[in-house]
Amino acid sequence: MELWKAEKPHRSIEIKQAYIFSDENKTIRVRTSDEKGYITIKGKSVGASRLEFEYEIPITDAAALIKNFCFETIEKTRHLIKYKNHLWEVDEFKGKNKGLIIAEIELESESELYDKPIWVGENVTFEQKYFNSNLSKNPFSNW
Repeated sequence: MELWKAEKPHRSIEIKQAYIFSDENKTIRVRTSDEKGYITIKGKSVGASRLEFEYEIPITDAAALIKNFCFETIEKTRHLIKYKNHLWEVDEFKGKNKGLIIAEIELESESELYDKPIWVGENVTFEQKYFNSNLSKNPFSNW
């Protein structure tokens, strides 16, 4: 059993997302998350940071965009786990990415100090194969 499963999530969310466009400079993503829809535009990564603009849209619109304009989808359960004043997002992937688990923390800045839980493994922040946009093109099952 993975160590993170011993933690009780604050909340778990079912997520389905896909990409309208993705290259090294930007991605345009559509997501359904429980009963909400979102469209997100992300800029090029600079270090561990990047510009991100996310807007809520009707879930029916998000589902239609995914169905009609996107390539491969990513499906996952996101478990929100509070650990020492920070919120960790633990993504448990499904489908072609089943078996992959990624933990992420949002920080105010790259220099912010935080305690790393024992259940967090190696840092893959800069490994592009773990980016969701890349997992949609080259899933974990292909590695």
